[in-house]
Amino acid sequence: MSLPHALPDPAPVTAGAAPATPAAAPVVHLSAPRYVLGELHDDHTSIEGLAERARRFGMPPRAELWGWGSVHRTAKCLETLAAETVRATLDAARVAPSDVDCLILCSTRFPGGPRTHGTFVENVLAATGLGAAAFIGLTLGRCANLLAGIRTAQAYVAAGMYRRVVVVTADRVTDESVRMDNFALFSDGAASCLVAAAPIGPDAYEIVAGAGAQDPAGLDWSNEISSDLAREVNDRILDDAGMKIGDIHGVLHPNLYKPLVVLKERQAGFGRDQLFLDNIPRVGHCFAADPLINLVDRAAAGALRPHGHYLLASSVPGVRIGVLLRRLPTPAGAPADPAPTTTARREGR
Repeated sequence: MSLPHALPDPAPVTAGAAPATPAAAPVVHLSAPRYVLGELHDDHTSIEGLAERARRFGMPPRAELWGWGSVHRTAKCLETLAAETVRATLDAARVAPSDVDCLILCSTRFPGGPRTHGTFVENVLAATGLGAAAFIGLTLGRCANLLAGIRTAQAYVAAGMYRRVVVVTADRVTDESVRMDNFALFSDGAASCLVAAAPIGPDAYEIVAGAGAQDPAGLDWSNEISSDLAREVNDRILDDAGMKIGDIHGVLHPNLYKPLVVLKERQAGFGRDQLFLDNIPRVGHCFAADPLINLVDRAAAGALRPHGHYLLASSVPGVRIGVLLRRLPTPAGAPADPAPTTTARREGR
């Protein structure tokens, strides 16, 4: 039986010759992370049926224990949230929309279906000026979608398929009765960044390593987040980077309830001083956007050291994804740290 297409002959091998050394993977950078939150800022006590749902979940009503604080709601559509943060990223990177080759759109639930998705993408491209960019949508990773999008963008850039890729995630709660779940209080918001071969703008990071792990039997929503998967991802990343877990200066994890975050990340091998819990009561859980939101806020607070290593991490039942970044020094004359981009209305303003 003949093959439909001839395969190329293998390259000749000289006797005694050492195998060729694989070429090093191209270095890829993440620049100008930005975010927006829902424009309506409320206390957690405004959540519909909070006390009843807490009783149903067996949670004592102790806000300080769980990290119940603020929630951010929006009356805007997802296209608007996505466009606002993308424009903030492009402005911060000082990149023209025409210089972006690809847009990766992430959401846990794109509105409508095949008949409406084209208009959804058209609206985002038009509102951001990215009309000529290729696009791709990611959704099945749930609250790990953003990190899956960043890893996809990294692969695109490393392969030379695209030069500059914008990654954006946007989500909002459409049913107020489920704004509280047994693992988090949900806020509406969006986050974005630019992925390219070179660092762009004053707020940039080298993507040092990344990894994902999954357990198909654990994907059902009723399962717990797996610390085993987190350890597996950590081992792969640290092995690739030639580092130990103590060399990571901070973990930018999802803003789930404090006891859950501390338990799962400590089981993964991190120390409490590597975690960032401040945004759990301040921001709430913005679906997949949390790691970038926490990165932006830590930078704005001056808590990131030049050349420090920071892990973007996200877990959902059956999946863990991590992306290790190295903070690049701020160029001379540039602002020291980014100001958080948010449309949230603070109380007292």
